[in-house]
Amino acid sequence: MEDVTAATQRVAGHIRPVALAPVERGAWGAAEGWLALEFLQYTGTFKARGAFNFFRAHREAGTLPDSGAVIASGGNAGLACAWAAAQHSVPATVFVPETAPAVKVDRLRRLGAEVHQTGTEYADARDAAQKHAAETGALLSHAYDHPLIAAGAGTVMEEILQARPDLDTVVVAVGGGGLFTGVAVSALERGVGVVAVEPYGCRALNAALEAGAVVDVPVDSVAADSLGARHVSSAALEWARKDGVRSVLVSDEAIVSARRALWEDRRIAVEHAAATALSALASGAYRPEPGEKVAVLLCGANTDPADLTH
Repeated sequence: MEDVTAATQRVAGHIRPVALAPVERGAWGAAEGWLALEFLQYTGTFKARGAFNFFRAHREAGTLPDSGAVIASGGNAGLACAWAAAQHSVPATVFVPETAPAVKVDRLRRLGAEVHQTGTEYADARDAAQKHAAETGALLSHAYDHPLIAAGAGTVMEEILQARPDLDTVVVAVGGGGLFTGVAVSALERGVGVVAVEPYGCRALNAALEAGAVVDVPVDSVAADSLGARHVSSAALEWARKDGVRSVLVSDEAIVSARRALWEDRRIAVEHAAATALSALASGAYRPEPGEKVAVLLCGANTDPADLTH
């Protein structure tokens, strides 16, 4: 919690505070709900928080090299790294899989990052980034498995709770576990429950809980570009084991349906990872109790909206 508190102080005034939109009564049964619109964040996702915290902490410690930072990413963490690097006037090099969405690759280049596409999965990009760091002296960042990244992500929960201190539950999508870890730290500190949502085809946290250890899983989901980590961080597993956390799985069909409903009902265009959290309620994978106060974190919007209109 001390890490999240320190991150909150570092990012204050440098990121966009999250807005909460109320959900109409009856939408989630007898529960009261809000959508946390974090997709309005700089670079389009929550990851700007962790990236800024990472760079600012290293700048404060005098460990931010002139060669900047390098990161492997499915796209969103790279965008955040490129943006945060620019805020600190250092370069960013980003390795992404060849399968990364073109919309994310284009935005990376517009943010000034040096972009390398390699391999077909995040793991391939990770290996290339590690080699680059060793050869150039660039600071190696991580898409999710780093305490500064996770603590920065947790600042969004601090803002949600500042707006709704009476909240009972937060619902969040899980990929590698950085967002989940930060949110869980902040939420559980205040007695707020956490529902961790994953696609059946990208269930790294759910599988780790089942196995009792971090394990590799296959990656095959419509949300894999953001949630397709082969394994979660050890910190994510540690926090997922705590009382107050529930792990649920959703189908790709439910994710697509929730994403389309956000567009059709609210004209909100989010990526499949963001819709994953909402799909837990829309599909019944998570059913809140009557009177329960629930916030769903819509974490990102770096998507091509062309498929939302047909």
